[in-house]
Amino acid sequence: MAGPSHASLDDVLRQHTALLSRGPVAVVFVEDEVEVASTLEHNLARGFATVLALMPAGFALPAELERRVVRVDFDPTASGACVGAMNRLIAAAPGTWFYYCYNAEYLFYPFCESRTIGEMLAFHGEERRDAMLTYVVDLYAGDLEAFPGAVSLDHACLDKSGYYALSRTDPATGQPRDRQLDFFGGLRWRYEEHIPKASRRIDRISLFRAAPGLRLLPDHTFSDQEYNTYACPWHHNLTAAVCSFRTAKALKRNPGSTFDIDTFRWHNSTPFDWTSRQLMDLGLMEPGQWF
Repeated sequence: MAGPSHASLDDVLRQHTALLSRGPVAVVFVEDEVEVASTLEHNLARGFATVLALMPAGFALPAELERRVVRVDFDPTASGACVGAMNRLIAAAPGTWFYYCYNAEYLFYPFCESRTIGEMLAFHGEERRDAMLTYVVDLYAGDLEAFPGAVSLDHACLDKSGYYALSRTDPATGQPRDRQLDFFGGLRWRYEEHIPKASRRIDRISLFRAAPGLRLLPDHTFSDQEYNTYACPWHHNLTAAVCSFRTAKALKRNPGSTFDIDTFRWHNSTPFDWTSRQLMDLGLMEPGQWF
């Protein structure tokens, strides 16, 4: 499918809403020029029917990708821009499955090497689930001298342990919310002194089905509390992982943290082999009833 280029999200929503009906739709917010092509290619390989690249007008894309993705001129660094864009897309396409991420982030779900995103979401929907919990698993280059920007697909590492969860309290009642947890770990946990408290969680509802009145909130949760649950009441459900260089990039780019970090490696680092099996073995995603 040819990928048109649009001057704004308004243009897409005004003239090309049919693009959003061919789900599932991947929305990639391009914050910088690091691994943009590999991120878009990864989503295309997963089988998304439409891939939207919301990116600054000055950023370049290979011609081959320009033909395969829908490029939209957009500044994702403006305050509230990404949440606002997702809520506009949700309102425009009720019933469509969406996935959203940033550049240098890569979606993995159980058995993704042999099954498409559409197959996985069809099964998830049959279990009466309209959203899927994803863990944002921090990736980082093992050698920061060789890769000072902390990004290397061929030499990526992740933490094999150090993840934990706390109950999520309902501010209205002071009681734990049903089937909701706040998850922590990875670089956001190890370098929490450099991470704002509101940004330390690693859970994100990256996959969800749009519905009338649904709103994405700034903390990566949704206005419908059932969307924020990790499983249905009667058994475990599928979860997925978003393997992300985003935190590593930020820690090495930020003057307040970069000089404190000579390496991200520690005794619980392990090379990332880019397979769903490794993530399942580490407990970083759950196959549920899907075999």
